[in-house]
Amino acid sequence: MKFTRFIFAISAMLLLAGSFTAPARADAVRVTVNGTLITDTQISLRAGLLRLEGRGSSNSARLQMASDELVEEALKLQEAERLKITVTDKQITEGYLGVARNLRVSVDKLNQILRASGVNVQTLKDRLKAGLAWQAITQTAVVPRVQISDLELDQKAAGALDDSSSYDYMLKEILFIIPKGSKTSASKRTAQANQYRKSFQGCDSAVDLSLSYTDAAVIDVGRRHATQLPDPIAKELAGLQNGGITKPRVSESGVSMLAVCSKSSARDLTFLKSELRQEQGTEKLQDEASDYLVRLKERAAITYR
Repeated sequence: MKFTRFIFAISAMLLLAGSFTAPARADAVRVTVNGTLITDTQISLRAGLLRLEGRGSSNSARLQMASDELVEEALKLQEAERLKITVTDKQITEGYLGVARNLRVSVDKLNQILRASGVNVQTLKDRLKAGLAWQAITQTAVVPRVQISDLELDQKAAGALDDSSSYDYMLKEILFIIPKGSKTSASKRTAQANQYRKSFQGCDSAVDLSLSYTDAAVIDVGRRHATQLPDPIAKELAGLQNGGITKPRVSESGVSMLAVCSKSSARDLTFLKSELRQEQGTEKLQDEASDYLVRLKERAAITYR
């Protein structure tokens, strides 16, 4: 297993950003954050996790990164306590299990991977705890601050429309099924789909025509606006008239074509606005969360030794 996969899986978990572990034994204190002690041992353990993740160009760089992360996580856990947010052992256990699942290994195997690399298992669990705490803080204190202008969304959505995305369709899907375990090739089914396409004379006769083929199905897709469809399909449909049918495309289920049962001009911004709202909401939420953490740092009493 490559360690790069490990970092991607871990970094995807719950906006992970740091951890704090109480000192297991007396050792040199390097940083104090509002009275919370961060020791040499904690920094060294975190640097080991960073090394496993492939982060940091040198050991000294990793030690500095570890110190910075531990400071941030101490602030996050303190803020969670102030907001009366509690992270349970069950949540941490489930988060740790999620990391193992993303890596497609068992929890025992994940433990082995960490220990074989000299990484303390608890270090990762502490990081998960901080991530869970920060996620809860974000939902409680940051999300209410995120506001998105409908006017701005309308303007951006309108600007994103082009000729191919200004139509409303009633569609049927003609699917040449490739059963699981079948020896039938996609190329053979594509040839049959092309034969069907040459004989196609409109949606009214789509089912009757499909009866001439084995494992061919006609599915009512219903109304779809061009903005709901992948760009290549939307562009191809824009060039078809009522009764037209797209070229065959290989899908997970077999070979698929879309038939145009009706087509009309429609500048519908609903779906584009929904996508834009999600994208902008995510960006603004990240910006607000970053600003929130900056303010915590500015107000904190942080002493380096």
